[in-house]
Amino acid sequence: MTDLRAPVLIPESTAFHSVAVTWVRHWNEHLFSFAVERPASFRFRSGEFVMIGLPGIAGEDGKSAKPVMRAYSIASPAWAEELEFLSIKVPEGPLTGRLQQIEPGDQVYLGKKPTGTLVLDALLGGRRLFLLSTGTGLAPFLSVARDPDVYERFDEVVVVHGVRRVDDLAWREMLEAKLAEDPLVSEQAAAQFRYLPTVTREDFPVQARIPALIEDGRLFDGLGGEAKFDAENDRVMLCGSTAMIREVAGMLEQRGLVEGSNANPGQFVIERAFVD
Repeated sequence: MTDLRAPVLIPESTAFHSVAVTWVRHWNEHLFSFAVERPASFRFRSGEFVMIGLPGIAGEDGKSAKPVMRAYSIASPAWAEELEFLSIKVPEGPLTGRLQQIEPGDQVYLGKKPTGTLVLDALLGGRRLFLLSTGTGLAPFLSVARDPDVYERFDEVVVVHGVRRVDDLAWREMLEAKLAEDPLVSEQAAAQFRYLPTVTREDFPVQARIPALIEDGRLFDGLGGEAKFDAENDRVMLCGSTAMIREVAGMLEQRGLVEGSNANPGQFVIERAFVD
């Protein structure tokens, strides 16, 4: 019989919530998902991010260091009872080196003020919504794609996820099934949701970077409308690698799409908190 270790509890903080981990899923050696309990007072809009962290490690003088906090997009929809996150594993990372070791019952710090621009409020109305992501940039779009409001505002919702390896396609089964198990959007998603995974370093049906899919039109296969971005009808959210965001943002601007914000909604948005 294997002995289960006691949950790792953390000191209370006036600046952050202390929340318990509810589940952990390791996708591969460098990618994992986890969820934490949601405080009753915690409110957020689908697509926002929040700070997640752990206590700092005490120095040689014995004094406690400040908590180590990083911004994480919330992957669960705004109506969910728990908060999901998607993270890379950095072996020597100040936070992820320790965070990847968490188990259900352990506690982590959760920021009290979610924020961000990857929200419907930052976009004008349109017909097609493209959620373009690489790597863990998929996280906010898992939230947006499970929000009932998105299917009221757009006729088609397209999630594009670009990764290096096939096993980096987190939540692939759920997305390929068009969110069929989702309690709120499954019926609408069956008709309006599209998922396009692409892999760059292994054999896969679609093997290309996102800019290439835009240039050759494959991004638009099976959709209504033209095989190119249209400033009048298309809205785009971008999250992932800095190189992808800059390249695609340039392509969007060439097509006449204007970047939006919470104060001034536009035709595409970037989460600049994650862009160098």
